[in-house]
Amino acid sequence: MARFFIDRPVFAWVLAILVMLAGILSILTLPIAQYPDIAPPAVAITATYPGASAKTLEDTVTQIIEQKMKGLDRLSYMSSTSESSGSATITLTFENGTNPDTAQVQVQNKLALATPLLPQEVQNQGLTVTKSATNFLNVLAFTSEDGSMSGSDLSDYVAANVQDAISRVEGVGDTTLFGSQYAMRIWLNPDQLANFSLTPTDVKTAIQAQNVQVSAGQLGALPATSNQQINATITSQTRLRTAKEFEDILLRTQTDGSQVRLRDVARIELGSESYTSAGRYNAKPAAGLAIKLAAGANALDTVKAIDARVAELEQFFPPGMAVQKPYDTTPFVRISIEEVVRTLVEAVALVFLVMYLFLQNFRATLIPTIAVPVVLLGTFGVLATFGFTINTLTMFAMVLAIGLLVDDAIVVVENVERIMAQEGLSPKEATRKSMGQITGALVGVALVLAAVFVPMAFFSGSSGVIYRQFSITIVSAMTLSVLVALVLTPALCATLLKPIEQGHGAATTGFFGWFNRSFDRGNLGYQGIVRHIVGKGWRYMLVYAVVLGAVVFGFMKLPVGFLPDEDQGTLFVLVQLPPGATGARTDEVIHQVEQHFLVDQKDAVSGVFTVSGFSFAGSGQNTGLAFVKLRPWDERKGDALSVSGVSSKAMAYFSTLRDARVFAFAPPAVAELGNATGFDLMLQDRANLGHAALMSARNQLLAELAKDKRLVAVRPNGQEDAPELQLEIDPDKAQALGVSIADINDNFSAAWGSSYVNDFIDKGRVKKVMLQADATYRMLPDDINRWYIRNSDSGMVPFSAFSKAVWASGSPRLERYNGVPSVEILGMAMPGAASSGEALAIVQDAVAKLPTGIGYEWTGLSRQEKASTGQTGLLYSLSILFVFLCLAALYESWAIPLSVVLVVPLGVLGALVGAILTWKMNDVYFQVGILTTIGLASKNAILIVEFAKDLYAGGQSLEDSALEAARMRLRPVLMTSLAFILGVLPMVLGSGAGAGAQHALGSAVIGGMLSGTLLAIVFVPLFFVLVMRLFNPKTVAPTSTQSPAQPAPAQGL
Repeated sequence: MARFFIDRPVFAWVLAILVMLAGILSILTLPIAQYPDIAPPAVAITATYPGASAKTLEDTVTQIIEQKMKGLDRLSYMSSTSESSGSATITLTFENGTNPDTAQVQVQNKLALATPLLPQEVQNQGLTVTKSATNFLNVLAFTSEDGSMSGSDLSDYVAANVQDAISRVEGVGDTTLFGSQYAMRIWLNPDQLANFSLTPTDVKTAIQAQNVQVSAGQLGALPATSNQQINATITSQTRLRTAKEFEDILLRTQTDGSQVRLRDVARIELGSESYTSAGRYNAKPAAGLAIKLAAGANALDTVKAIDARVAELEQFFPPGMAVQKPYDTTPFVRISIEEVVRTLVEAVALVFLVMYLFLQNFRATLIPTIAVPVVLLGTFGVLATFGFTINTLTMFAMVLAIGLLVDDAIVVVENVERIMAQEGLSPKEATRKSMGQITGALVGVALVLAAVFVPMAFFSGSSGVIYRQFSITIVSAMTLSVLVALVLTPALCATLLKPIEQGHGAATTGFFGWFNRSFDRGNLGYQGIVRHIVGKGWRYMLVYAVVLGAVVFGFMKLPVGFLPDEDQGTLFVLVQLPPGATGARTDEVIHQVEQHFLVDQKDAVSGVFTVSGFSFAGSGQNTGLAFVKLRPWDERKGDALSVSGVSSKAMAYFSTLRDARVFAFAPPAVAELGNATGFDLMLQDRANLGHAALMSARNQLLAELAKDKRLVAVRPNGQEDAPELQLEIDPDKAQALGVSIADINDNFSAAWGSSYVNDFIDKGRVKKVMLQADATYRMLPDDINRWYIRNSDSGMVPFSAFSKAVWASGSPRLERYNGVPSVEILGMAMPGAASSGEALAIVQDAVAKLPTGIGYEWTGLSRQEKASTGQTGLLYSLSILFVFLCLAALYESWAIPLSVVLVVPLGVLGALVGAILTWKMNDVYFQVGILTTIGLASKNAILIVEFAKDLYAGGQSLEDSALEAARMRLRPVLMTSLAFILGVLPMVLGSGAGAGAQHALGSAVIGGMLSGTLLAIVFVPLFFVLVMRLFNPKTVAPTSTQSPAQPAPAQGL
C-alpha cells in the first residue's frame, strides 16, 4: 500500500484533505460538554398534598407510589422525600445507558396504577413525571432596578410570562420558581363566620357556584329549523376577575332580607399563591427561576437556547426589570474546554521543538508535524461517528495522543534518512526500501498500544463512561496515525526530503554540533551503566524487587478518589436554623450571609442570590440557600481567592453565628451526581426500629464522625424534628354532637392548611383562588377554638367541644431510600488531611458501631466512587494481559513479551511518586494515566528488545545484543519520551477552569514517563538477557526483514 502512495503523492494528499474536511465538519456539529453523560439517568415524580404533614404525606402518597414502582427495567435505586410543605418527590435512578424516554414511559405506566389509591386532593393538584437531572443547570434572578416592582410583582410576572416559555426550550427538564404567581386570596375571619353561622366549607361552596365558566351553547345550533336565519354563541356567567367582584359573592340571604356577602366574613386581596419561599439578589428583592437539564440534553446548547429565549422575552419586560445569572454551570464548561484546546496547541508546539532538536532537519521535522492535524481532525470524525461530544475527557485524550501519533511518522522519516545516509539512495527509493522494512512493525506497535486502551471500553457504570471516552479517542487516533504513516508520510518523504550524500553524518558545528557531542558523551556513559548492570545480573533484580515493593506500598498509601475537585466559580451556602424558627429569623441570618460575601469577600465575589424557605436539605421557614457567584478566574489569583479559600474564610465566619448552622461548599465535579462535594451516605432503618431509633443512630454517627479531625462539614442533609401541635379528634363526642368527621377535616384543612377553590382570570391568565384563615386567627393554639362546625341540627359547634390539642414532635422532612426509612449524611475530607476514599472508609468504620438493624448505602458521587474502586485492579490486569498476548503473537514467543511487560512497574512507580508528591488521589484520571504509562513504558521496552532480539538471532551474544540495542535506540527512546513529556507539560502547568483534572492526569503521566524512561533504558537490557537465558532464546527466530548488522527500527523509533 505504501508503494502505491509513494508513486501517487497527490492521491495521498487528497485522502488527507478529505479526512481533515470530515473532521472540520464534525467539529462544527459535535456538541460541547464538560463531561459525557456520566451521571445515570433519573426520573422524578412530584406530588402535592396541601396542608399535609411529612408523616401524612409519606404514609398516604410516597409509600403508595413506591410500592407500585416494581418491574422497571435497569432500575438502580430509588429515593424519596416527604416534606411538611406538602410536597413529595420520588426519584428513580437507572443504570448508565438506559434510555431516559423509555424509563419515563415505564414510570408513568406504574404511576397510573398508584394514582387511584392517592387522596383526592393529591389527584386534584396533579402529579408530574420529569426526566430531568437532580441538580440545577442555572438560576436566573429577576430584579427591579428602579424599585418599582416588589418581589411579589416580579414573581408573578416571571410565573406568567417567563417560566412557561423557558420550560418549553429544548433541553430544559424542569423549572423551579423561587417565589409565586398571584392568586386571589380569601382570608377568613372565624369570628364573623360564627356570627353568621357559616363555615369555611360554606364559603368554598359559594365561591365554586358563583365563580364559574358556563358553557351556554348557541342560538340556532344544529339541528335547526329550516327557516332559522341566525347563528350566534350564547355567553353566560364567566369567571370573576377582580377582588371587588369576589367581595360581592353572595353567601346567604337572612330571614330579614339582609344579605351576607364574602366581604362580610373575609378579607379579599390579590396576593401570592404561596408564601413558602422568597428570593433576593445582592440584598435586593428578586424572583428566581432555577432550571434543570433534561436527561441526555447538552448543557451548553440548552443554556444558549435559554439565553436566546430570555433575550427575546426581555424586550417586553416592564420598565426597570432586569435579569441576572447568579448561578450558571456553563462558563466553567466553556472555559475549561478552551483551556484544554490551548494546552493542545502548546503541546503541538513543544513536540515540534523536541523533534527538531533531535532530527535537526526542518523538512524532516515538518513531515511528522503535518500528521498531527490530519490525525486529530480525523479523530473528531470518529467521535462524531460514535455519538461522542467534545468534552474534557476526549480533549485530554487528544493531548495524550499527540505524543503517540507523531511517533509513527517519526519512525518512517528517521528510517528513510538513515537509509539515504548509509546507502546514498534517492528520497523516493529510500522511502520504498524503508516502508518494506518497517510496515509490519508499525502495525504491530499499534496493536500493542490499542491492547492497553481497548479493555477500558468495556467497563460499566459512570467510571466506564469516562474510560470509554479515553479508549475510543486514543485508539482511533493511533489507528489513524498508522494509516497516515502508511499513506501520507511516505509520500511526503519521497517529495519533501532532500537527498543525503552517502556516509553523511550528524552536524558537528553550532548548537546542533554541541548537542550531538553532549549526547554522544552521555551515550557512552549510559553504555557503561548498562554493561555494569547486565554484568551483575540477578543482583539488580533485587533492586527491581524493591521497586515492586514500593509500587505495592504506594498503591496502599495513595488516597482513593473518584474525580478531582474543581474551582467552578461558584459556591453554595446552606442555612439551617433550629426547629420551629420563623422566616423572620432566617431572613436575619441570610442578611448576614449576604453582608459577608458582598462586603468582606467582595474581591472574590461578584453576586449572591439567596432564597429563604428553600434549601437542598428541605423546605421550611427555618431553611435558606445562597448561590454565590465568584469573579472570573483571571481576576482571582492566589489560593485566598480560589473557591476553597473563599469557602474556608466563609466557614470561619459562619462558625461565629449563634442562631444558625451555615455551611459553604463547592458543587461536585459532576453536577448531576449531587449538589455538594464529599461523601453522601444514606443511613437506613433496615429493621423497622422506628423514626426515634433512626434519629438516635444518626446523632450517634454524627458524634462519632465529629471526633475525627480528618472530616469537615459533616451534617445531616435534612431537618431536625420540630415541635408539632397534634389535634386529637374525639369521634364519640363528635358523633354525639351531630358533627361528621368529614366536615371536621374539610373545614379545618381549608382554614388552616390553605384550600384551592377554583380559578379566576387575571391579566388574561388563569390563576388560582385560595381559601385560608387570615394570619391573625392561626397564630396560637387557642385560635383553634375560634372555629365552628355546623352539626346535623344546623347548630354551630366549637372545635373545643370535640377536640383537644397536644404538643408533640415530628420531622418536617422524611426520607426513604430503596423503600426504607433513611436519613442523609453529608460531609467531606479535610483538604490535605484525607482523600474522599479515606473519608468513605472512616464513615464505614463509624457506621459499624451503630446498633443492630441500622444499615447504610452510598448514593450520588460516593456510590459511583465505590463502584469504580473495585474495577481498577481488573482494568490494570486486563491491559497488561492484552499487551502480553499481542506481543506474544507479534514475536511468536512467550519469553520475549515477558522482558517487555517487566518494565511496567518501573513506569507505575513514577506515576505513584508524582501523585503522592503533588497530593493527588487514585482517581479516574490517575487510572487513565497509569494505563497510558503502561502503554508507553511497554513501547520504550519494545524499541530496545526488538533490536536486541534481531541482533541475538543474527549471532551476537546476549550481552552484546542488549548493549548494542541500548546504544542504537537511546536517541529515539529519549526523543519520543521527551516529546510526550513536554506535550503533557502544559496540563501540569495549567491554571484556572478545569485545572484540577489537568493536574491530576498530567502529574501521573509525566511521573510515569520519567521513571518509565530513565529506569527502563537501564533495566530493559537486563530483563532481555535474563529472560532469554531462562527460556533458552536460541529457539526464537528473527522477524526482521533486514540483516542483523542493520536492523530496522521496529516501532516508535
